[in-house]
Parts: sequence; structure tokens; C-alpha cells
Amino acid sequence: MKLVVKKSRLKGTVAIPGSKSHTIRAVAIASLAGGQSLIHNPLDSSDTQAAVACYRLLGAVIDTSDPKLWRVTGTNGKITPPEDIIDVGNSGTTLRIAIGSAALASPGRKTTFTGDEQIQSRSVGPLMESLNDLGAKCVSLKGNGKAPVEITGQLRGGRTTIAASTSQYLSSLLLCAPLASDDTAIDVTLLNEPGYVQMTLDWLDKQQIEYENQHMRKFIIKGNQGYKPFDAVVPADFSSATFFLCAAALAADEITLLGLDFTDSQPDKAVVDYLRAMGAKISIEPDSVMVGTASLKGADIDMNKTPDALPALAVTAAFAEGTTRLLNVAQARSKETDRIECMAEELKKMDVDVEELPDGLIIHGGRPKCAKLHGRADHRIVMALSLAGLRIDGECTIDTAEAISVTFPDYVELMRSIGANMEVAS
Repeated sequence: MKLVVKKSRLKGTVAIPGSKSHTIRAVAIASLAGGQSLIHNPLDSSDTQAAVACYRLLGAVIDTSDPKLWRVTGTNGKITPPEDIIDVGNSGTTLRIAIGSAALASPGRKTTFTGDEQIQSRSVGPLMESLNDLGAKCVSLKGNGKAPVEITGQLRGGRTTIAASTSQYLSSLLLCAPLASDDTAIDVTLLNEPGYVQMTLDWLDKQQIEYENQHMRKFIIKGNQGYKPFDAVVPADFSSATFFLCAAALAADEITLLGLDFTDSQPDKAVVDYLRAMGAKISIEPDSVMVGTASLKGADIDMNKTPDALPALAVTAAFAEGTTRLLNVAQARSKETDRIECMAEELKKMDVDVEELPDGLIIHGGRPKCAKLHGRADHRIVMALSLAGLRIDGECTIDTAEAISVTFPDYVELMRSIGANMEVAS
């Protein structure tokens, strides 16, 4: 499928859908709890449905018949590995969190995970090593530290050290460790994207899980605890909002975004600060965020905490006056694609002057031109490249547009609702 985008002027109001990261954490915790939990405003996308399917296979009963209210009857921590292989599709968050959950199974019980081609290119080695330290047995079936992997229980607790090049490694350990029989100590030698770990800690706090956090460098988690059923609303997704924030800064009279909670720990709320540093006009009200077009200028932005925002910020920088440096985000090379390399290549197709760094991009703003672009089957790259088409005379096309459904199936519909000349073509 291709996304066809023409120059547009945007105006209107958009309700941002629920957070992918929160939805998957909610599904995992509800599945590990006893009793029935209620998840309001979940994100319904390929990634979150992968989490639902995964935890059903691990023993939870999950009713998603009402798209606004999912009901989860949990396992009370008693994981039952399925005979079938669990295929997480394209969901790296699901894979990493569920590996930790599967390690809670009874001794000798095995769970096998796989995923699509992109998932099988992404490392889970450091997480498996830590789970092995804590009593489980984890094996990469191809011997490369990647999926497919086989996880055998039972997690006991103990001590481990981990370099969390992705925060998902640490979140996985923090979510399964309270259900181990003994206490767990985790020494963290590297932590990228700490905001996502804070999201996990916020869930643990709501569950009254006992743990000690020593400045995100060491965690001590009491063992033999349990999760309780809950009734919670999933906050709107700042990662999804990023595309509308950037679209508004590039091509809007004014857009109002609804549902964003700036007291939530989602790290991508920092995109508002990035855009303001570039000159965007953004007004935050208690129930809304208003953004309008402004003359953007280049800026130096440390993106270590917000790697998912790199593609959209890269496109935005291409239209800003001067030079923008997106820095300290080497982990963006280990997402669904190498997003640093891919964005550099696609921007060059639009005649953008861009330099690739080991940990980021240097983008010299100018007048990008229309081009036929390759979305790399990466949802965030497809959506980011569509932003360029909103500003350029002519017609831009982005292939592999079906990838949008991974996190934001309503993206095109919502963009069209505020005036975007954007359509999907087979």
C-alpha cells in the first residue's frame, strides 16, 4: 500500500488515541494479576493486539469486544506456557515484557517466542542473560541473542547487572521480579529512555509493589509479591501526538489536540519543548494543546530520552531555517529499522542536505522537493515522511503504508479530518 500526500493547510481538533506503551503494560499487569481488570481507552492496534494474543496464550482471559473497554481476567501469576509458538508480530515491547512473564512459569515449562523479520533482527540478549542470572533458562534458538527464543521457568530472584540500551529490558525485569520467590537486585550500567522505565515504575506504584530505586542505577525488588486487579484509563499517546504536533508546526493555521496529560511520565511529551526551541507556537491548556505554524529555526536537541520522535523531528528540521542537530540517540539504529540511516537516505531523496552521525543526524534546512519515498515497513518512518508531503508542492508517495496499523491505525483518517490531502492507495 502507498500513502499519497499533497500540499495541505490544516485546521481543526484531534482527539489523540490511547498510549501504546501504557496499553501493553496494562495488559501485562492485568494478565499477571488475580481477578478481573478493566482497561479503559486502550489503543487498538497491531502491536497491542499482539500483546493481547500473547497473554491469552500465557493463560489470561481477555475480552476486547468493546474497543473502549477491555476486560482481563488474570492468571494470578501462574503462567501456563502454550504448546504453540507465540508470534508477537512486529511488537518489540510485547516480546521483551512477555519474555519476563514467561520466565515465571513452573520449573521446566518452556515458552517459545518469535516475530516478524524486523523483530528477529532486534537483540534481546542482555535481557535473557539477566533472566538467566535470576533463575530462568533463556536460549536464542539461532544462537544470535535474538528471536526466536525459548524461555524456561522458574524465575527465583537474586542479583543481575544489565546495560539497558533499550529501556524495555529493564521494564521487563521490573515487571516480573515482584513475582519471583526471592528478592531481586538489579544493577543498571546503562539506561537509555529512562522515561519509559518511569512509566513502568508508575504502574508498580499504583499496584503498591515494594521496591527501592537508587537513582535509576540500582533497583531492589521484594519477592513473593502479587498484582491486584485494577480499573484504569489509558492516557493519550504522546508518541502518536508527535506527528500532529509536527504537522501543525509545518502546515497548520491552528490545530487543537485533546487528551494529552502532561503530568503523565511519557517521555515524548518533550517534543513540545523541542518544537518550542525551534520556534513553534504551542499553548498548553488544562484539557488541550494548541499549535500553529511558525517560522522554524534549527536547534540542537538531545534525543536520548525520545528515540521514537527522531523520524518526525528529522522531517520537521528539513523545513527549518539553519541547522538542526538530533543527537545522543544511537539506540534509534536498533528500532524496527536503523532509523538514523533510513531517515538520512529518505531526506536525501527530497534534496535535503543531511549528515549521518553514529548517534544522530545533522540536518540543514531548506526547500525539500517531492519524491517517491520508501517507508521501510516502519510505522514511524511512514508517518514522518507523510509530514513532508503536507508542505511540498506536488505529490509525495510513501510505500509500505500498511505499517501504520502497528501503532496508529486511525492516522490517515484523523489527518484527513483536519484538512490533510492524504489517502492510501493500493
